[in-house]
Amino acid sequence: MKRTPPKGESYYDLLDDYDLIESSFLKQYGIRLRTENDMSYQEFCTLLSGIMPDTPLGQIVSIRAENDKEVLKHFTPEQRRIRAEWRNRKYKNKNSGQPSAGNNMLLSLQGRLKDAFSRK
Repeated sequence: MKRTPPKGESYYDLLDDYDLIESSFLKQYGIRLRTENDMSYQEFCTLLSGIMPDTPLGQIVSIRAENDKEVLKHFTPEQRRIRAEWRNRKYKNKNSGQPSAGNNMLLSLQGRLKDAFSRK
């Protein structure tokens, strides 16, 4: 079942999960991001938001977003590890009181992606 994250919440990180994003774009759309020269940043964001659960990123997001206790009971040790690492990272960032280095890097990456995909 595909989970819809609460408004403003994301279950992926553009930097840390970029390999999953690349493989998901290839699987779902047949697009190799490393060689794509004509995609706008807006199109990249639109396609990213449409990634389906049967892709590598979609599978990880499903694990990270799961909150159903019955489903969680049946998680494998690897799924539990993936979910726990994500929750611990989010908890640390939320309680630090300041923007994380990762958040600053993400903003920088977003700017670079926008520049790269906006060139015509």
